[in-house]
Amino acid sequence: MDSRRAKLRWLALGCLVLPMFGSYFFDDMFSTVSHLFEHPEKLELGWNIADLGNFIGDYSLLCVCGGLIIGGILLDIFGIRKMGSVFVGMMAAGAALAYVGVSSDLPHDSAIAIGRTGRMLFGLGSEIAGVAVTRSIAKWFSESHMSLAMSLQLAIARAGTAIALLAAPFIVGIPRDFYSKADTARPALIGLVLVLVGLAAWGIFVLMDERKDRQDGVKFSKGEVSDENKFSFRDILQLLRNPQFVMISLLCVSFYCCVSSFKKFGTAVVIPRFGIKDGVAGTMMAMIPFCTIVFTPLFGALVDKVGKATRWMILGAAAVLSGHLILLLAPQGIAVWGYVGIALLGLGYSLVPSAMWPSIARIVPSKSLGTAYSLTYWIQNIGLFFVPKIIGRIFSAADGLAAASKVETLFVCLGTAAVLLSVILRLTASHKKELGI
Repeated sequence: MDSRRAKLRWLALGCLVLPMFGSYFFDDMFSTVSHLFEHPEKLELGWNIADLGNFIGDYSLLCVCGGLIIGGILLDIFGIRKMGSVFVGMMAAGAALAYVGVSSDLPHDSAIAIGRTGRMLFGLGSEIAGVAVTRSIAKWFSESHMSLAMSLQLAIARAGTAIALLAAPFIVGIPRDFYSKADTARPALIGLVLVLVGLAAWGIFVLMDERKDRQDGVKFSKGEVSDENKFSFRDILQLLRNPQFVMISLLCVSFYCCVSSFKKFGTAVVIPRFGIKDGVAGTMMAMIPFCTIVFTPLFGALVDKVGKATRWMILGAAAVLSGHLILLLAPQGIAVWGYVGIALLGLGYSLVPSAMWPSIARIVPSKSLGTAYSLTYWIQNIGLFFVPKIIGRIFSAADGLAAASKVETLFVCLGTAAVLLSVILRLTASHKKELGI
């Protein structure tokens, strides 16, 4: 590969990370102010924490109802550029609609309905956009540095989460006695602007990708995908018969529910558990994505160099389980234990994805890669749909410390499942050395 093409692929990566950066910020815009929704009388918005749980879970509703599978099939049939553009546009449209829901003066029920509809569209658009981005990285970095490139993309995208977690309490203006709609909608407005910037960056990538295909002599008469890469329903059956793929998918859902769902309600857990203030809780929660920004590219480079991806997954899942055990069982009111638990979550959140996502590209044929990633995301989103709704109901039924302990017990169960699945994956993969995981 000549130096010019090498530089261009890193520029392409820069364009690919911006839509995900905006998506991650918008997704976590309420995470470190979730505890405010336990007191809806202080919010002009009027939402309670069950409403917030439904809003968060609705991110995955269209995904679970077949949208992810259909989106993955469309990616395989019509190509990354065309369908990726459709779904990045859907992500932006959904973010705009969600912003209207949390900022308008419409009646309460109408505002919630609009906000939740926008959240659904944003969620499906974001997930298929994520598939398109991951598949694009696999294409541009097929010759080398794939794990590093995917890890960098994850790290930069999670910087969006980190900034949202850290900045949201200050953007909203915590603490105060009453919060106007303008106060609570401000993070959504900033997130919408970032999503629109990502949409523009995706447009630049599409132009780069078209030029790359022309230079490589890639020409197809139908859409953008060669006949051998066209989707077949047999691809899904073959994926479901692949024990390594099934284990990775189940690990994905249990692991991400342990971390992603926790982030959405983390302040409502750590504040009563460790007796800390709102701003300190936001800083504590921001450790998760900041750890990933530092460690994910490092672990990605190590996976590229050392291999043995399943061992990294086991270690990462064990770190997440240890973090939740500390958050559940550590002495009450001692903040240092909160920092230790959150740091372990951040470490695990760096380790597992660095090894997991590139492993799918190694065990699945390239013609089925869009479907494989979409199927994995679909299984993941089943958990991400139900778990936030369950957590919202736990907080509605119990107060403070009792609710936080029940929520952490749920996360410990999920973490235990993640560890067991990663060990089983290791055992099944050990019999197939050619997979390289």
